[in-house]
Order: sequence, then structure tokens, then C-alpha cells
Amino acid sequence: MDKCIECGLCIDACGPQGQNINVIGFAERGSNMIPVTVFDIELKDTNCISCGQCTAVCPVGALIEKPDWHEVLRVLEEGERPTVVQVAPATRVAIGEEFGFEPGTISTGRLTNALRALGFDYVFDTNFGADVTIMEESKELIERVVRHQQLKEGKDGGGEGAAVAPPPPLPLFTSCCPGWVNYLEKSRPDLLPHLSTTKSPQQMHGALTKFGPFRTRELAGANPFVVSVMPCTAKKDEALRPGNEGHIDAVITTRELARMLRSRQVQFASLPNDGVFDDPLGESTGAASLFGASGGVMEAALRTAVHTLGLPELPDELKGIRGTSSAIKETHVENVGTVAVVNGIAAAVELLRDDAWRDKYVAVEVMACPGGCLGGGGEPKTNRADALERRAKGLYAIDGGMKKRRSYENEQVHHLYESFLQNPLSHKSHELLHTSYYPRGSKRELLARFLSAVDARDGKKAAELFDPEHGSWTIHVGGAETDGEAKADAGEPIRLVGREMISRFVESLPRSEGQRSGLTPPEECHSLLHPATGMDVSAPNGELRRFEMDVVPARRRDSDAATYATNKLISSLNSRLLRSAEDGDGIDDSQRTNPIAVAAQ
Repeated sequence: MDKCIECGLCIDACGPQGQNINVIGFAERGSNMIPVTVFDIELKDTNCISCGQCTAVCPVGALIEKPDWHEVLRVLEEGERPTVVQVAPATRVAIGEEFGFEPGTISTGRLTNALRALGFDYVFDTNFGADVTIMEESKELIERVVRHQQLKEGKDGGGEGAAVAPPPPLPLFTSCCPGWVNYLEKSRPDLLPHLSTTKSPQQMHGALTKFGPFRTRELAGANPFVVSVMPCTAKKDEALRPGNEGHIDAVITTRELARMLRSRQVQFASLPNDGVFDDPLGESTGAASLFGASGGVMEAALRTAVHTLGLPELPDELKGIRGTSSAIKETHVENVGTVAVVNGIAAAVELLRDDAWRDKYVAVEVMACPGGCLGGGGEPKTNRADALERRAKGLYAIDGGMKKRRSYENEQVHHLYESFLQNPLSHKSHELLHTSYYPRGSKRELLARFLSAVDARDGKKAAELFDPEHGSWTIHVGGAETDGEAKADAGEPIRLVGREMISRFVESLPRSEGQRSGLTPPEECHSLLHPATGMDVSAPNGELRRFEMDVVPARRRDSDAATYATNKLISSLNSRLLRSAEDGDGIDDSQRTNPIAVAAQ
């Protein structure tokens, strides 16, 4: 923070005037005033959702995203691995601003040419992953709606005397935005079952690049270095989530790409706008381009959902849910239900403030940044009031200019399902393209991170989660519960105590060819049995397993729990103090403007 000029723009972006997450505030008074987190704790230990809006407004670079572009350039220069890059839809209508173009200028061709000039072997389109996301998510929405309708009609689908697990709840929440997922996991874990289990387009594209037919046919099984260019800073930690690790090797923002191009003297503005994406992961439809704008995911999903259900096609433009304003937008689709769209995490929090949404909607799309991805924390910095609207118009123009505007019309996606995935929500699709969630700081999160280390056969990483001497890990083979019923009797448990024993055990496990090469395929990984709750695990061989984990001895666990609870309490207090500023409840002006300083007192 040596560059910080105490302008307070980051606090505004994080506070009631912006995202209303309130993890940054002023401490001290007068000339000593400085932006800090609560008690100056690390940002990762606060309720920060990694949206990056603070970095987008910082005028001096005191706050920046974690840079990865130097590592990308190093790999490109070494030339030891095949290099693959995918580009998000919002980047193509914003990157030009870094080189003198107007906001919303469609620079897809220049962008692909620029990436080839940097030395990438394959230039793919994240929009391909978006089309696959729609195939999965629209089917998931249909299944939830149909099953809930069956329950209302007294049909559980299980036949006489059969017990069937209740369907996941409605409304379905979209899961493409990692900032939104971060918010739910940190602040509203009770709502995690509402999240779609489909991975984001970035992660779907990465998984298909690393484990799909492309790698087998085009790269002879080599492990490519996969880079994604995103408008979003939260995509960086999304790529490091358990189950995602290794699928994307580096995430760079739109701003980072501009720095790369300048550092290698690539004259972006002089490049012809005629470049095209490579096959087979480069074809896309107009629907996929809408992912960059608020309402786009919902519009794309509904286009495919009504087709799947055999309903009349929707208008080409669902104007009722388009636009960059933070107002809650709605539209009703006959025989599907009413859906809602909201952008900016503050507006999403307001939507969830009461329970009216539970019975009103069948699906809710949330994008954490203003205007959606096109207002992401990694997009070019701008003071133009019309920048978001212009970028949105650019994406709408891409959609309107496409011959194929619905995800199910993507021929390469059709071929992928016919030759590899079989159909949406198939076992293969679930294995490769779906994910699970966990409350942050919970044992379920710890279990997910531990399993990720075990699958990579990384004993050191697994052991570091535990106390050096007293942490323990107990494995019960069989005996896990499914839908409330215990299955096969548990075998003799295995109990390991201390980092050294845990590390040795993990390192001694047999390694497949993929694990030896550092790329463990999904079919060789453990998975949490339920997408949002529970501690039961499905092993690669299909066995059900239950784990008991004692991370630290009781004396330290109690201390850590108290610290965590204190931090959560203070963060909650900050939010309440800031929200009360308009209510005239007797809080003096210093408390209204400096809640973190007040909490520290």
C-alpha cells in the first residue's frame, strides 16, 4: 500500500455506494487515516468476494489483481509445452479501450491475431464453453422444475413404497459468476443447495481442453499450458478451487493482457480485425456472447430450455431482462415460470433480504459486478458513464449478427456430446463439467481441499492442512450415508495422526499415468457425494467413504474458532453500521463514515 493516496475510492467501491460488502474502511483520523480491513486482517479472512471493484477504481495502482502475465510470458518464451488460450466474451468488447478504441468496439479479430502474435499455439473461444454450460444448466433447470411439479401433483417418481430424495430447491441460482459463489459460501451457505452444479464456461472449457478429445487427438496426450483471458479477478481463485485445480494454469485479466501486448510491442490497434478462433473449441453461438452482459446467461438458458421442452421459440431479444441497471429484472415464460436477473452483489443481497424470492421465481441469475462481466474488476479502467452500456451493446451486436443464436445449434457441441459426453447431465458430464460447494471455513471445505491434494498425490499439501503432531485423519470405507440411509457396513477404519504420517501415507498411494504427469483425470478423483452438504465421499472406484478429520488440537481449535467468529461479527457489524446511515438511528457521523475504526475501538 506504499502507493496509496488515501482517496477512499476503494472504500466507496466496497461500501454502500458500491458492492456493500464493507470489508475495507478507513482507520485512524486526520493525516493518519488509511484504508484497512477489519483489525488489518488478511483480505482472504474477510467476507471479500474477490470481485476486484476496488482494483478497478484505484487511480495509482496501490490495489491490483494478483498478476499472472509474467508467468504466462515465461512459458510462451520457453516453448516446452503446447500453449492454449481461451477468451471471455466481455474481453472482446473492452480490450480496445486500452489502445484508444471506443468502449464496446468489437475487436474479436484483432484479439485473436494479437494472441497469436504473442506465441500461443491454439486460440479458443470461452463462448464454446458457454454453449456447453447452457446445454447442462438448462437441462438442470428443466429437471428441477419438472420434479417440483411432480411433487405438487403427488408424484414422487419412485413407485409404490419407494423412497426418493427430494429434488434440489427452486429457484435455481446460476453459478457462472465466482464472485456470487464466493458470497454464498462466505455469507449465505444456507443457500448453497440452490446453486446450479454446472461449472462456469471458463472451467468447462479448461476441463474439456485438458481431458476431452482435443488433447488426445491434437496434442498426442501432452499436458497443455492453458490460459484464460477474463474480465474478472475472481476467476483467478475459481481456477484454484478443489476439483478445478490444474484445469486452468493461469488466469489473466483484460488489463493484464494489455500489459503483455505492450511489453512485447504488439501494435494492437494496427492489427487487422479478421482473425478467427481455432477448432474444435472455437465455435460458438450468439447466445454464448450474451454471457458477458447481465441477463445474458438467463436469456441463453431460456432459449434452449423452451426448445428442449417443445415450447414456442422465444423472441430473439428478451429486453425485459437486458440492461446494465442494478434493478431487479423479471420475465415470465409460459410453462416454465418467472425468472429474475440482478447485477451487482449489493442488489443480490437486497433481493435475498426477505423470502419473497423463494416462491416467486424458478431461476435467478446473479452477476456480482455492475452490468455483469463487462463491468468486471479486471476490465479496463474508465471514468465514462456510458462505458458499461456501450460494452453491452457490443455484445448484443455480436449476438444479433450470428446466424446461430441458440446454444443447441452449435455443431461442435453436438459432436462433443455424440462422441464423448453422450448427453447433458450424463455420468460423464457430471464427472467433468459439474462441481460442488462448501461453506468457507467449514470441515467440508477442508475435506474438499484435502481430497484434492490426495488425488494429486501431494503429501506435503495434504499434511499442511493438519497440526504437525496432533491433527488426525480417519478413513471409513463403506458405511457412508446416502439420502439418510446407511449403506454397506464400514470396514476397519484407517487412522493417521500428525503431518509426517499423513504425508507418507498420501505419497505412498499408487499413482496412475496421469498422476505421475501431474494431470489427474476426473475419473480418478474423489468427489463429495452431495453437491452442497455432507461429508460423504465417492471414491474413484465407486466405494462410499466417510472421513473424520481433526485438524488441530482442541486448545488451538477453540482459539481459532473464537478468532474466526470475532472477525465474522465485526464484518457483520460494519455492514449494519453502514446500512443504518440512512435510517437516523442515533449513530454519530464518525461511526457512519468509519465503521471499521469504530469496530476496532
